Amino acid sequence: MSWWMWTLIIVGALIIFLLFMLIITKLTITILLYHGNDNDHFKVKLRAWFGLIKYTIDIPLVKLDDDGPNVVLEEETKKGDESNPSKEKKSRKKITPKNFIDSLNDTKEVVIHVHSMHRIIRGFLKKVKVDQVHWKTLFGSGDAASTGTLTGMIWGMKGSIIGIVSGYMRLQSMPVIEVTPTFQHAVVQTQFSCIIQFRIGNAILVGFKILRYWRGGMAKFKTKPLSSLSGEKHSV
Repeated sequence: MSWWMWTLIIVGALIIFLLFMLIITKLTITILLYHGNDNDHFKVKLRAWFGLIKYTIDIPLVKLDDDGPNVVLEEETKKGDESNPSKEKKSRKKITPKNFIDSLNDTKEVVIHVHSMHRIIRGFLKKVKVDQVHWKTLFGSGDAASTGTLTGMIWGMKGSIIGIVSGYMRLQSMPVIEVTPTFQHAVVQTQFSCIIQFRIGNAILVGFKILRYWRGGMAKFKTKPLSSLSGEKHSV
């Protein structure tokens, strides 16, 4: 065979190998959330290939906008190690009620146009592993009677949420759930963390299934980048 045939075979084999590696790659997502009165902090860490690929999304500030009913986020993204990132980017985002409504509209459009969407998502979630769930809450309303009542309600809410998660995903260990009442003063503090893991190939399969079972023509998306598919102006 000529050299260009060998080159074509080698390139094709390399592409197949890379696609195979992508499909079997496990993505590990670590979620860290803290809320304490006016102090909020949200962090998401993504890791693949035994830590060779790392990406961190850090949102140290979540607050209401003084100019309107909007939520302001300060976001910091890092590639590589957090202490010594290869690339770092900071941004400030504003989420308006219109952004939220448009996102709900896009979700509704997908559900309407994709046949058996619930079955597709549930099939994917059954392959998602959830581990090291820690959810601790310190709560006090300032009144002893109402604190006791609301503490019980918080326990019930947490139990229901964990029950739903265990019904859809694969819990790998017993969640650590705590609700500590404080009767002296009003306070709300919550710490939540967990590790989520799934194969990228399973997420890609969801995308193919959505395309396969798409019905009813083009959807009318409102948010970027989906709005470019339907020719709609996206919200800013």
